[in-house]
Amino acid sequence: MNVESLLRSCGVDFDVLEHETEYTAGRTAESLHVPQGHFAKTVVLNVDGSRVLAVVPASRFIDLELVRRELGAVNVQLVGEEEFRLLFPDCELGAIPPFGSEYELETIVDDELGLGEHIVFDGNSHRRAIYMRYRDFVRIEHPRMAHIAN
Repeated sequence: MNVESLLRSCGVDFDVLEHETEYTAGRTAESLHVPQGHFAKTVVLNVDGSRVLAVVPASRFIDLELVRRELGAVNVQLVGEEEFRLLFPDCELGAIPPFGSEYELETIVDDELGLGEHIVFDGNSHRRAIYMRYRDFVRIEHPRMAHIAN
């Protein structure tokens, strides 16, 4: 899935922000001069044997216990990068857009991301970010929203 093609096909306005190669959401947010609370980082979780895409602000850390409670799960663990190539073959390693549904994954988003009017995230690579309205992201993805980060 190419996120730019997806957004065009949905008729969504967005901007592509090209930047120097960065490998963490926090560093990318800094290089783009975007508040870390508006830059979404994606985290892949193993939730009772199923993969889930969690999306949290770059300024926060995923809380596995909060995710476990929210999803009514027994076991929640981080998925290692070795699985990323299989799950997201069209993305550079670790540059996963927050559209889990495009990969047949449930998407859960930390409610703090919804406090802003816009969202910024990796656009399949470590050199291109996408800037778009948060409400358009929600309309396309229909994520589960909950408090899952600290």
